[in-house]
Amino acid sequence: MPNKIFRDQKNLLLYGLFALSLVFFLLARIIPSREAKVLREEMIDASHIMSEAMKVLRECREARGLAIDPVADINLTGIIGVKSSPITTTLGNLAAKRTSANPNLAGLVVFLLRKAGVDSGDPIAVGASGSFPGLYLAVLSAAKVMELEPLILASLGASQWGANCPDSHLLHMQMCLQQNGIFSFQPIAFSIGGDQDIGRDMPEEGRTLLIKDIQESGFPILSEGDLKTNVKSRMRMYFQKASGDQIKAFVNIGGSWSNMGIDSAILRLKPGLGKIAQLSPEERRGVIHAMAALDIPVIHLLFVHGLVQKYGIAWDPVPLPQPGEGDLYLKIEEKQKSFLCISVIYLVLFGILLGFGKKSLSENANV
Repeated sequence: MPNKIFRDQKNLLLYGLFALSLVFFLLARIIPSREAKVLREEMIDASHIMSEAMKVLRECREARGLAIDPVADINLTGIIGVKSSPITTTLGNLAAKRTSANPNLAGLVVFLLRKAGVDSGDPIAVGASGSFPGLYLAVLSAAKVMELEPLILASLGASQWGANCPDSHLLHMQMCLQQNGIFSFQPIAFSIGGDQDIGRDMPEEGRTLLIKDIQESGFPILSEGDLKTNVKSRMRMYFQKASGDQIKAFVNIGGSWSNMGIDSAILRLKPGLGKIAQLSPEERRGVIHAMAALDIPVIHLLFVHGLVQKYGIAWDPVPLPQPGEGDLYLKIEEKQKSFLCISVIYLVLFGILLGFGKKSLSENANV
């Protein structure tokens, strides 16, 4: 009987330690474990790069004699477009476009990529429309700081107030940034964008202009209007350019037809990094769901109001916050403190349970 009691208590101790370890392991997986100071510095560095990129774009725009509207572009960023133009695709929210010019969104992208498990040197796929040039700069700035390999497929059509100026669209911005040494990344290819990714919702003037600009740039042009074929082409190009390495995340910027697909289920996808519970049928899915089907984390940069509310970033601020300003950075520090507290509690409870168990086993062994 004493031996049975000894064995039962020993098993109980092992089960207890296992259960305790499992609970705290799950908590540790939920809470970011990167040192807060290192992550914060990386995020601020990315924000400084984005701020510098906007300064260069503003200078490029002024050098070409393109005026900045101080009413729409109240912070004089140089990346806010116009209400209507031949390359405008859909309605757009001016406050959302101005909010996306906050340089701290580059810091947010660093945070989301790290949370997705992306490490330095990793390839990431990027799908962008011209609707949110600020978010485009944020992703490139984060990629530069993290020394990533961004594989970019971009469309030039843009919603209202985005990069929808015929003389200052996303391709012009890309060339300006490359020529001034801000980014060395080059997109894989461009498309017109808009309806069916071939600009069916644009006037002929807009389509002709964009095709001409892409052809003169030397970049390949994507012009496939069938969704399933379009998505397959994009996925093939991403993985070919990844040089055999696994793509570690897909970042969607804006609401392009190719990336979103045509299934209403995509509208339930929340902004930021999240799980996609239900995939659309293959013939209706865009690149977002195609990536999710391969278990590749998706960072969805759309629905800007919800995005900034979720992560503690100011809505339509005047003036723009400086790099490192905002509740976003406080949230990260709080999570890191929580992780440290959990670690201490785990070690204390583990020690108490182990000590109590050993004492009990020793007493029973001497009976």
